[in-house]
Amino acid sequence: MNNEAKESKDSREVKVAKETREFEGKKLLILGGNPETIPLVEIANNWGIKTIVVSARHTDPAKAYAWKAYDFEGLDTGAVIKIATEEKVDGVLVGVADILVPMYCKVCEALDLPCYATQEIVDVFSFKDVFKSTCERYGVHGIPEFYLDSSMNPEDLAKIQFPVMVKPVDNGGGVGMTVAYNEEELRKGVTVALENSRTKRFIVEKYMQCEDMGMYYTFKDGYCSVSCIYDRYTTDEQPGLSRVCLGGTYPSKHLDEYFERMHPNALRLFREIGIKNGVLMLSGFYENGEFYVYDTGFRLQGEAPHLLMKAIHGFDQREMLIRFALTGSEGDVELKMEDDTRLRGKWAATLWFLLKEGRIAKIEGLDRLDQDERVVANIQRLHEGDTVLPEWIGNEKQVLTRMYLICNSRMELADTLKYYMNTVKVLDEEGNNLLLKGFDVNKALELK
Repeated sequence: MNNEAKESKDSREVKVAKETREFEGKKLLILGGNPETIPLVEIANNWGIKTIVVSARHTDPAKAYAWKAYDFEGLDTGAVIKIATEEKVDGVLVGVADILVPMYCKVCEALDLPCYATQEIVDVFSFKDVFKSTCERYGVHGIPEFYLDSSMNPEDLAKIQFPVMVKPVDNGGGVGMTVAYNEEELRKGVTVALENSRTKRFIVEKYMQCEDMGMYYTFKDGYCSVSCIYDRYTTDEQPGLSRVCLGGTYPSKHLDEYFERMHPNALRLFREIGIKNGVLMLSGFYENGEFYVYDTGFRLQGEAPHLLMKAIHGFDQREMLIRFALTGSEGDVELKMEDDTRLRGKWAATLWFLLKEGRIAKIEGLDRLDQDERVVANIQRLHEGDTVLPEWIGNEKQVLTRMYLICNSRMELADTLKYYMNTVKVLDEEGNNLLLKGFDVNKALELK
């Protein structure tokens, strides 16, 4: 970090301490209660904010950390507006759930509260088919697609080249997604996709078997900064299911090519649909010199790259979003100075541990992470005594924990990844291994 950026960071930290005291007693309504939303609730609590978490499940873990918690049925926006009105909330914020971004926009509009989304942005990002067609208009390519609807027209079926991925247009995290290698599997996949789609729509795409990437953007007052570009790795141990992430390494080996070939088009897309504030993830594939975007999330991510950004750059996107919800401003972060796609020369990674179906009897290797300065965070979802259900396999519910690593060199990062892959053990009651294999570190970091 250069001296100018360091001075900006130091002065901001002093100002932050004063500003957060001004938020004491304010009421913040947070939509969604999954485990990844807990840190957002905790930050607001630490600022003296009265947090109100609302979600569809009474058992959602983030509710246990809130000042108050409410349930709503399905996606009942009217019920949430009623709660927000009765509680006289000062701000609304969506947690880590794509499905709730449209509700977030409507609740903010009804209460005339700050919202980083607009209905136009929501319309683009909430449905995979709309997002894909919009991207193509700006030269941001999506995965090659095959036309098919629920009538399963024989002429359409004859044109499909297997294998393909079948997806609901309005769900994420791998939910409702299946890989089909023949027509019988395709028909089953369509049934699964429709069962997991609120709008009863699906798409059929080429099954990409190539490099996976993430492009993470921060927006502030109309300025767009690429906070990080990284390479993602997914499991191939679960054939026929969505390839769940095993982790990622930062920065991406394709960073320069991305800036040259795709970033300008993405900027035009963001500008035209009106993004001014917030955080956005684009997920994409890289194959034979071309980038293909396949998903987006206009909110904090379950992958939580913001934890690496905070450790390296000093600013916290969660704090920025909380401020925006209560004031309409993300604060005084100077993205031009403080954000750096190249991570100031550091090497970083997220390491996911995925579990097979079964009951967790013993976990080893996670008890001394606070003594390792290379581990800047560890977000654990499951614990001893929990059971991994069959329906969790093939989506992010099978994640035991996500570990966040920052190192000074590529070789140090490789050694650290290998150490934890070998150290962490998860056993069932019969002593069987519940962990899936991790990714190939040497291949990921281009080491011999």
